[in-house]
Order: sequence, then structure tokens, then C-alpha cells
Amino acid sequence: MGNDTDLNSSSIGIELDNNGTTDPWTDAQINALIQLLNYLKNTYKIPQANFIGHMDLAPSRKNDPSRFPWKKLADQGFGYWYEEFLETPPIDFNPKMALRIIGYDVRNLDAAIKAFKIHYIQQDVNTAFLNENDLKIMYSIYKNTYRGFLICIKMRGAIYDRIAPFYLRASRS
Repeated sequence: MGNDTDLNSSSIGIELDNNGTTDPWTDAQINALIQLLNYLKNTYKIPQANFIGHMDLAPSRKNDPSRFPWKKLADQGFGYWYEEFLETPPIDFNPKMALRIIGYDVRNLDAAIKAFKIHYIQQDVNTAFLNENDLKIMYSIYKNTYRGFLICIKMRGAIYDRIAPFYLRASRS
């Protein structure tokens, strides 16, 4: 989210009623959320990349729920998801740099990796170990995010300055 260090002042947080660990995410909840996100995205011209979880933004301070259907949201244009066919990252692929470009605070790298795994991998989320498949997923998201970042830089003037970062918290306090 760029140089913005106070996203609470320039974003919208949304919580769904769910314990975040064992409760199922109902179709009614997710469909209502998608309707709300569509309204916000269209009204405020929020870019796809700016739909993130609390834990994506602050991995050392926030927790997101497990098993949240992030892919369903990404399929509707809210955040990114990885490609169906995954490429092996180049030999010099740097996971820390990729996480930073994706938008994670990497000052606590283990927390950033765990947050990434909760959002995208959704298994083995209590370790900061990235296996070969995890790295392929990270590389796919990195490529999508980096392309979006370059497009955003090119748009800097008239559009970029009006974009309010948006984050999505789909957990229960």
C-alpha cells in the first residue's frame, strides 16, 4: 500500500460473524460480502490489488481466519490468486522480496510467511517453511502483483492519487 503507514485512516475494514476456525463460511455471508465489495470497488474505483486481509497488512499484529474463501473473492476481482498452472520460480527468486512486493510487512519474515500461507496455501500455516509448491504459488502471485504495480506506477497522476487503499478483514473480534 505504498508509503501509507496509517491505513486505518484511508481504508475500510469489514468483519464477518464467524469464529474463524471451525464455523463454515455461509453462502449468504460470502454473497453479501461480494455485493458490498462490488459496490465499494465501483463507487471508489478501488484496484483489485487493494483488497487484502488484515494479516496481509500487519502479519505480526493481526490474525485472519482459517479456510476463508479468498479464491472466490479473487475470482470476482477482489485481490489476487495464483494461476492454475504454476511455474517453477527462477533460481534467483527471493521470497522475502516477493512478499514485500506483494505487500507484506517483512520486518518479521516468519510472520509474513505464515500470513501468506494462511491466505493462499491454507495448510501447514503454523510454520514459516515454504515448500516447492508454496514457492510456486508465491511466484505466481508475485508476477501478478508486480505487473499491477507497474501499471499503477504508470497511472500515477490523475488516478493513483485518488485511490484509497482498502483492506478486508473477514474475522470476528
